[in-house]
Amino acid sequence: MNQKTEKSGLSASEVRWLFWGCFIALVATSFAFVIRNIIIGDWGMEFNLSETQKGELLGVGLWPFGVSIVLFSLIADKIGYGRAMVFAFACHLVSAILTVSATSYWMLYAGTFLVAFGNGTVEAVINPVIATVYPKEKTKWLNILHAGWPGGMVIGGVITLLVLGPDLHWRWKAALIFIPLAVYGLILLRCKFPVQERVQAGVPYKVMLQEAGIIGAVIIVALLIGEIGRVFEWSYMVQFIVGGILVVAYAVSVKSLGRPLFIFLLLIMIPLATTELGTDSWITQLVEPIMVDLGAQAGWVIVYTAFIMTVLRFLAGPIVERLQPLGLLAISSVLAIIGLLFLSKAAGIVIFVAATVYGIGKTFFWPTMLGIVAERFPKGGALTLNMISGVAMLSVGVIGAAFLGNIQDREIDRDLQSQNPALHAQIVAPAKVSVFGKYNPLDQKKVAEITPEEKSLLKTITSTAKQNALATVAIFPAIMLVCYIILIFYFRSKGGYKPVEISHASGASP
Repeated sequence: MNQKTEKSGLSASEVRWLFWGCFIALVATSFAFVIRNIIIGDWGMEFNLSETQKGELLGVGLWPFGVSIVLFSLIADKIGYGRAMVFAFACHLVSAILTVSATSYWMLYAGTFLVAFGNGTVEAVINPVIATVYPKEKTKWLNILHAGWPGGMVIGGVITLLVLGPDLHWRWKAALIFIPLAVYGLILLRCKFPVQERVQAGVPYKVMLQEAGIIGAVIIVALLIGEIGRVFEWSYMVQFIVGGILVVAYAVSVKSLGRPLFIFLLLIMIPLATTELGTDSWITQLVEPIMVDLGAQAGWVIVYTAFIMTVLRFLAGPIVERLQPLGLLAISSVLAIIGLLFLSKAAGIVIFVAATVYGIGKTFFWPTMLGIVAERFPKGGALTLNMISGVAMLSVGVIGAAFLGNIQDREIDRDLQSQNPALHAQIVAPAKVSVFGKYNPLDQKKVAEITPEEKSLLKTITSTAKQNALATVAIFPAIMLVCYIILIFYFRSKGGYKPVEISHASGASP
């Protein structure tokens, strides 16, 4: 048996089937993501949603991912990765049914919550599984695996935009998720899942928890309880008590603050997720004014950048080998900064040049960070590997997506008040409350009733607000660049970046 499969206990054929089953499951998760991006405008019109409410729907498509990925990281080794994937399939199926039949904001919210919960379960399985079956090339194969995310966006986007077109009702587009759902369900029925690397090596469950530590738990719990508290309107005192109980329970169990390097990587994922997924969640809406002027659907921008990511992630092996993980991440941060600033000023066909730079910049962020954690913290098993993704999704779901919507609502409110107070009084709705405080959104029904001249003014104000939001996001990859430079110098002081290996033994308990 070759080196890639000898530690997993699977044959080369079993590994191939398992990889492609995991890959297509990831394709299914991004199908739902890109279609939601394309039809969010239709939802806004049909259900009279504010920009912040749209952001909340985009956000709930992300933060429950963090809940499920952490939960299943804690229990997957005990219940088995196959059972976890059955649960993910059930979440996706019920979500699709709810979304297609939605008649209210809260049905959309529930359906989006379930698809995100299923997505997190999928990732809780596929990351440790692929790291286990390719122990010597973790960063390479995690990058190739995560080509499934943009790959699904390309396939779903092309079908939605080109085959189905803009005139077909959004419910038919939402139903597309049934296609990859059926495919990955059938493939994974025949797959055999390995015992995770940490379990094979006999590393105790408690040691896995200690790698993440109390500080890691505090970060996850704070983000999670903050969003659940907002949804269910918990007071700050209730949030503090519930969060405190969870953190204390974890602290009593592990008695460790966590590995400092891991905590640092965990914090980097907050700006990383906002840069990639926070922007992706909004990109269709943000570039819509420019794309309309070109006579094209705005969704083509996210499909185009996803195509770039798919191709480059499949080619990740030699790129990672040449630049090393941290060098690749630093260069990617620079490109992301340039791309976002370029997008905020681009007009006409030049927007695709800007999107090219942005697409290249964001390509390697997520899977390369996963690779670093898998290589440096193998004793953390599924937990440390998936906690990285969990914090990312929680942060962009709770903060990033809603933040971008809130920037637009506030700027539109301010500029409209300044340029046309009478129109402002006519179309601005009563104040609403978000995680960022009170804001005054537009009433879309009243907007539909204003004169063509007033609509022209509002279009100009809205277009400016959307592009300015992209410029604001550029601060996040700038923060990441500083962090990666710090890490490069840190590892140089230690003799260079090297993966950590753990010895393997049989009979380990999960």
